[in-house]
Amino acid sequence: METLSDHLNDNLNLSCSSSDEVSDDEEIINYPVAMWDFNQCDPKKCSGRKLERMKLIKSLKIKQKFHGVVLTPMGNKCVSPDDKDIITQKGLAVVDCSWAKLEETPIASLKTGYGRLLPFLIAANPINYGKPCQLSCVEALAAAMYIVGHKTNAKYYLDKFSWGHSFLDLNEELLNLYASCTNSASVVEAQNKYLEDAEKEQQTRRDMPDYPPSESESSGEET
Repeated sequence: METLSDHLNDNLNLSCSSSDEVSDDEEIINYPVAMWDFNQCDPKKCSGRKLERMKLIKSLKIKQKFHGVVLTPMGNKCVSPDDKDIITQKGLAVVDCSWAKLEETPIASLKTGYGRLLPFLIAANPINYGKPCQLSCVEALAAAMYIVGHKTNAKYYLDKFSWGHSFLDLNEELLNLYASCTNSASVVEAQNKYLEDAEKEQQTRRDMPDYPPSESESSGEET
């Protein structure tokens, strides 16, 4: 099983995915939503680029400062409900980069306000469906919104993608678990407990004896 550090470090390996649907009722968000885009993915499949076309996210220049919560691999703690006021008052941003190219990406030079990591979640985007922590930009933003209590905003952003509902379906238990916490430490504790329980369940299944089929099961004939 991967360690907590592995999960948190991989967490913002933000792959990209999208569809081309456009909606014109963007009034739901009343705080800034932004991204630093390092152009490390296919622009035709980039969820962040699609949000930008829809005017649901603003691209930031490398030297441009963002005062709100920033989802970044350089974060020093997990996003949590404790960040709600910061996001509501100052906004939410994401760093759109590839973990594989992290060493060549000047993330440390970004002027971030409150750097945050995301806890363990499963990707639903078409490129990395089912993979832990391989979230697209919109999934990362929606996860943070959901965890701090802006669930309607999270669903609104995900609804812009044909696969968006799958992210909530895959992660409903985890997102509600994290949203019920209070601060970063309790989110990490909840994540650890969830992963430990999942590993124990998998180990129990592996340890179960492989019994041969009964006579009735193997005959395949009705009596």
